[in-house]
Amino acid sequence: MYRILIVEDESIIRMALRKLLERHDYRVSEAESVKEATRSYDINHFDLIISDLRLPGAPGTELITLSTKTPVLIMTSYASLRSAVDAMRMGAVDYIAKPFDHQEMVKTVQRILSEQSTRGNMDALRPLAGNNNSANNNANMGSGDKQMIGTSPVMLNLFHQITKVSPTSATILIEGETGTGKELVARAIHNASTRASNSLISINCAAIPENLIESELFGHEKGAFTGANSQRDGLIVSADGGTLFLDEIGELPLEAQARLLRVLQEGEVRPVGSTKTQKVNVRLLAATHRNLHSRCQEGIFREDLFFRLNVINLQVPPLRARGADVIVLAESLIARFCEANNRSFLQLSPKARQLIGKHSWPGNVRELENAMQRAVILCEHPKEIDEHLLDLTAELSRKGPSVNAKHTFQHPESFLPEEDLSLEDYFQRMVLDNQDSMNETELAKKLGISRKCLWERRQKLGIPRQKNVC
Repeated sequence: MYRILIVEDESIIRMALRKLLERHDYRVSEAESVKEATRSYDINHFDLIISDLRLPGAPGTELITLSTKTPVLIMTSYASLRSAVDAMRMGAVDYIAKPFDHQEMVKTVQRILSEQSTRGNMDALRPLAGNNNSANNNANMGSGDKQMIGTSPVMLNLFHQITKVSPTSATILIEGETGTGKELVARAIHNASTRASNSLISINCAAIPENLIESELFGHEKGAFTGANSQRDGLIVSADGGTLFLDEIGELPLEAQARLLRVLQEGEVRPVGSTKTQKVNVRLLAATHRNLHSRCQEGIFREDLFFRLNVINLQVPPLRARGADVIVLAESLIARFCEANNRSFLQLSPKARQLIGKHSWPGNVRELENAMQRAVILCEHPKEIDEHLLDLTAELSRKGPSVNAKHTFQHPESFLPEEDLSLEDYFQRMVLDNQDSMNETELAKKLGISRKCLWERRQKLGIPRQKNVC
């Protein structure tokens, strides 16, 4: 329950305001003057101080100086622009004119307390995900320490939700587009939980071959399959006492989904090839850019597992929904890459800032990171990055062939130079014409890339993964 201190010398107004706030479940204390307030209470233990401007002795604005933590809302009968501006300049969180409307007062109090709570949650989260050692309070997103930053309403709401759910043991499903930072959210939750001193095991379900993922997650007995020359504990056992983060859980095969459901229901793991189970104490965090509800309807994802995962749902907003945060992130990344490349700090030109603000960032923070790194490396100006270095004008408007289009391509050797195909066109044709006859491992080998790279390019170009063939 929020605690509010009213400092008002007129008893009728003080009593009416107290009753109004108590009807809205606030815990209210009162004083007639600044002197009485500081003598009777520790004013920094309140969540909000509502004070009249004109009081006997010292003015209400004196509380702004005396209070180092608590915001002060000033009431004034002299509702001139001058008195309001003076109060705000001195540090008042807001002002309200007397006689005030009851509804207006309640809404103002609710807004101030909500903003203060969210701001405090955001500040508390910053050290959880990394160190803050770049200019303007930006994040250091270099190797090792990473950090979420942002002051947009959607990010403040996300920070607030993380703070609420972190101390619990609830299973959490983190949803968001590719490149939005879902793993950072999972790391922040773990670091703010009671399991922070134990391990956080992160697994990308799409990066592990389907024939190995059960063994990797649940372990196996010696001789359970060809190549299983010794007994091995799975990653779930490794996370015992800590947190297990399953990224891209929508790509988990159905057989592994059934095993995972048992972990969530019974708190036990049965290794591949074993008849015995092992108790584990693991908190599960899962992430996906897929619509799992739709995948349940398609029979690709187990509905019972979906309900087990979706206890608490966190939505990570895309970069295009974060407003001015994109500029703050860009400047933070520039600072990091300048440091990594032993360059003096570079600034974005006005046109570059404008272009960054207009770009829709389909690749989200990951795309922004790549763009800023490229700009820093290629920049020849000693102080400024111009818009041409960002290479954002195309904005992926060059779309490759439709996934449903028919192609006659059979082998990469049949490409003729005059076709002038882009790498995206090459990749799409290769996948579409061979995915029915090859599994993911074979297709990745034919393309000369890793299975994880194959999966990432599928996501980028919107080509759904097919079931493996025999």
